[in-house]
Amino acid sequence: MVADIVYTVLGLAVLLVAGDALVRGAVGIATALKIPALFVSLTIVAFGTSAPELFVTIQAVLSGNSGIAVGNIIGSNIANIFLVLGLPALIYPISAHVTGLRRHGIVMLAATAAFAFFAYWRGIIDTQAGVVLFAGIIIYLIYIGWRTVHGRVHEPVLDEVAEFAEAAGGRSGLYALGGLVGLPLGAHLLVTHGAALASALGVREEVVGLTIIAFGTSLPELATVMAAAFHKKSDVAMGGVIGSNIFNILAVGGVAGLVGRMQFSLPTLRLDLPVMIAAALAVTAFIFLRRDIGRLTGLLMCAAYAGFIAAITFNVGG
Repeated sequence: MVADIVYTVLGLAVLLVAGDALVRGAVGIATALKIPALFVSLTIVAFGTSAPELFVTIQAVLSGNSGIAVGNIIGSNIANIFLVLGLPALIYPISAHVTGLRRHGIVMLAATAAFAFFAYWRGIIDTQAGVVLFAGIIIYLIYIGWRTVHGRVHEPVLDEVAEFAEAAGGRSGLYALGGLVGLPLGAHLLVTHGAALASALGVREEVVGLTIIAFGTSLPELATVMAAAFHKKSDVAMGGVIGSNIFNILAVGGVAGLVGRMQFSLPTLRLDLPVMIAAALAVTAFIFLRRDIGRLTGLLMCAAYAGFIAAITFNVGG
């Protein structure tokens, strides 16, 4: 079991480093080829930043460990809201006064509703569901592109293009190659040993996705928001979390259905998915009421996350 823990953590580390390298390299290459920043942002950056979750999900469904894939998507969305927003709010309030945030909040609720519909109606995400979900992310990206081109809003993701390109410098090809090699390797280590770890601990596979993978893949965003909170500049945190949750459901969930099948277990339908839905509704309420997430709310969010982890650890709902 110790070896499985080590390889699971190692797989997660490789996955995160490789994901970042792939985006840096790909953006650097695209910029050198003078591909428009808008196209780069809506393709390479948008999908690339979700590469760790995407590769884990693909590896999980192809290897028959769909529980890890389900836990990965649901757990990441829960961690993004309760942890990535809750923990920094203890330092400095997270602002909900961001232009266009309500529209993105509605998209997140619609994506969550579609995901829940397939989960409770059919119990699986298969090809049919995958097509619907992936079509949703394409429409969403086209919408963002249209608004940006027509000058209606400036999407922060465009700023990331310059940042990634500058970070890659003249080593874009090496970054991209390293990412392409590292992502499947990290995903294989994480899924294989994560499944073995779940078996050794006597817990369902979803728990690995809900805890280790979800927390690990949320660490980069958590670190970014924490740093912003210390500098009292956490006003972009809400948009980042909403966007990440939309991608987790529509892009990652959609690809899962296109390459295989993702099965929902009874404990997931009873506990995990309802918590994800509740988290989405809670953060959307703050957005529509234009209420900042302060220290007390942040504390309640952190407590909710800790309670959820305790519940799945002790198999509540199973």
